[in-house]
Amino acid sequence: MDGQDFDYIIVGGGSAGCVLANRLSEDRDARVLLLEAGGRDNYHWIHIPVGYLHCIGNPRTDWCFKTVPEPGLNGRALGYPRGRVLGGCSSINGMLYLRGQARDYDTWRQLGCTGWGWDDVLPYFLKSEDHHAGASDDHGAGGEWRVEKQRLRWDILDDIADAFEATGIPRRDDFNTGDNFGVNYFEVNQRRGWRWNTARGFLSPVRDRDNLTVRIQAQCARVTFDGMRATGVELIGGERLRARREVILSAGAIGSPQLLQLSGVGPGELLQKHGIELVHEAPEVGRNLQDHLQLRCAYRVTGAKTLNTLSASLWGKARIGLEYALFRSGPMSMAPSQLGGFAYSSPDLETPDLEYHVQPLSLPAFGQPLDDFPAVTASVCHLRPESRGHVAIVSQDPSAAPQIAPNYLKEEADRQVAVRAIRLTRQVMQAAPLTKYRPEEVRPGPEYRSDAELVRAAGEVGTTIFHPVGTVRMGADPGAVVDPECRVRGVAGLRVVDASVMPRITSGNTNSPTIMIAEKAADMIRGRV
Repeated sequence: MDGQDFDYIIVGGGSAGCVLANRLSEDRDARVLLLEAGGRDNYHWIHIPVGYLHCIGNPRTDWCFKTVPEPGLNGRALGYPRGRVLGGCSSINGMLYLRGQARDYDTWRQLGCTGWGWDDVLPYFLKSEDHHAGASDDHGAGGEWRVEKQRLRWDILDDIADAFEATGIPRRDDFNTGDNFGVNYFEVNQRRGWRWNTARGFLSPVRDRDNLTVRIQAQCARVTFDGMRATGVELIGGERLRARREVILSAGAIGSPQLLQLSGVGPGELLQKHGIELVHEAPEVGRNLQDHLQLRCAYRVTGAKTLNTLSASLWGKARIGLEYALFRSGPMSMAPSQLGGFAYSSPDLETPDLEYHVQPLSLPAFGQPLDDFPAVTASVCHLRPESRGHVAIVSQDPSAAPQIAPNYLKEEADRQVAVRAIRLTRQVMQAAPLTKYRPEEVRPGPEYRSDAELVRAAGEVGTTIFHPVGTVRMGADPGAVVDPECRVRGVAGLRVVDASVMPRITSGNTNSPTIMIAEKAADMIRGRV
């Protein structure tokens, strides 16, 4: 057996790739190679929950992409974090365990993705899960993907939950039963106060399998073909590796379409422009980009403990560090968002289309210092945007970042939801349980009142919540890039297994749905379904 030959080559050691490496190497007759462009997940800030602040925007752990200037965001370009390390985005994300709504997956099925309805995918969520409350009809136990309660609480967040209730949004015990309408603290992918990423959960326990090879600092330049069959990959530097059965792209909603285009699978006009030989014309590769745009509404408060004031002094910082060192609790164990809520922007809707991420802090923009006054942020995002963007290579160079254009708020329907979302947020923050804090809106600001003004405000405070999906759309129609078994149409021996195959974005955070996709795809690849 040639040392460069494998049965399966998985490109991308992130949330999906680690799952695939685990499941495919269960077959001891299959030789599996996992390629990761980044390094090991041994950076200490990966594992300390608040360390996402040091991982996002850090080239050690993040691809550090940027969007084009976005017209819907008043011409602003955004940083667009994507994990570049073992564990991928699960090493730098917000750690929130959310599946979305049953209706999301039933819609996938209606769009031609046979076998992807809620009843079909729920067993795969359960398979991975290790829920703190044990096994039940809605949760799994003993799996690789640990789910725990958060290890802190804030009085003001409890009161904001009461304000949601006063506004008609009830308390909800569990966001993951298929119906997530309500408010509660998020559950998180942590173990005893440490981040739990897919590298720890799925990859570390099987690293000693002699049929599994993991290579880091190994960036794929393109997929190689013999005629219309994928035969392997070429790495930056020219090294070639061969796949006897399949090449599986798990490079994410940005990386997978980029690699397909670099390999000659994509829109013919784009490939011709950059001098890439066309293997298969697939116009939708890189199209259909969907993301959740969060509107960060911030409020100054009086008489409340918030992180702004708690961390303002050296003594405060020392207390925070000591609490984490002794108990693995407190602000250093925080996910970026603690309190969550799912709500309706209109009574005409059948399922909630807004998600709240509420935080006991405020700052002008991600990466900037906290404000020097006590404040909270109620971020709200539209869960099912109609606007669609794209990802497109800008040259033959695989090291060149692709063009990323989410097209936020391009569609009028999305702009109207943004207006209603800001107004609902104001209603919640003015509810009776919060009057004792005398909340004052500081972002976007009370001067924005009319619909047109609120659309402009949304463009000023809106930013990504890091959920890009859909750029290698799955479906049964001729335009779909992959079929319902994640096989790339028009060629053989090539699949895509990651968030890029989602035909529609899920109504919640997207990391755990990506893990579910990998679980189900692994069974498909092994012929189990």
